[in-house]
Amino acid sequence: MTSVAASTRPQRAEGRGHLAAKLFAGRTRIRELYQEGAAKIRLPDTFDASMEAVIINTSGGLTGGDRMEWSVDAGAGTKIDVTTQACEKIYKASAGTAEVTTSIKVGAQARVDWLPQETILFDRSALFRRLDVDLDKSAEFLAVEAVLLGRKAMGEAVVSGLFRDRWRIRRSGRLIHAEELRLSEGVAALAARQAVLGGQVAFATLLYAGPLAEAYLGRVRPLIEGMMGGASAWSGKLVVRLAAADGFTLRKILIPVISVLRNGAPVPKVWNL
Repeated sequence: MTSVAASTRPQRAEGRGHLAAKLFAGRTRIRELYQEGAAKIRLPDTFDASMEAVIINTSGGLTGGDRMEWSVDAGAGTKIDVTTQACEKIYKASAGTAEVTTSIKVGAQARVDWLPQETILFDRSALFRRLDVDLDKSAEFLAVEAVLLGRKAMGEAVVSGLFRDRWRIRRSGRLIHAEELRLSEGVAALAARQAVLGGQVAFATLLYAGPLAEAYLGRVRPLIEGMMGGASAWSGKLVVRLAAADGFTLRKILIPVISVLRNGAPVPKVWNL
């Protein structure tokens, strides 16, 4: 017999999406495409040899106990831009933690640009996000992750909650970048500290791994002058940290920085201001 507790358990969103690509006749083509549950992947037409993938969470947002899993496998010589249809919203969690896991593999002479739109955290939300990347020695990779602590224009603020962000990026099996971010409990008080966000509520990390890291550095620094943050390049990677008073201000600077790191290519159309 089904217990009352089990029968009234809140419904949870789950999804898994996988995209693998190969090079065929000089263009990036689908090798595998799989989608399950709330995870959907759409592939709009492109006007060059690359592929653009738009990932979609059809549940409309995440809360405690929801699970989303994405994986991308870029075969040798391919180029894939991955973005999201809209900002991901993380709502108040009555129990549990939402989890989003992304795994990316980039083959020889291939490139993946991981360009999701901003993640919006609401008060008392809980999210654990993981990014694992495996690069060939000749691959290029760009990752952008931006977070908004509420929507300032809507009068929202995040007083408490949980946000964990874990990155592990490897080249030829060797770890080249690792980071752990955790904002928990008194998020507003923590974000107000000068050594954390200095009271800003929008922040982003950009990472480029590839042969142009040093060359891009000199082009990125003038763009972020006057912003809270900085940029550094070493050992074949470039890392940019930014913080701003609101999402609109952050996006205005993110778009030109992303374009530089894409060697002048624009951001995906879904990023339009």
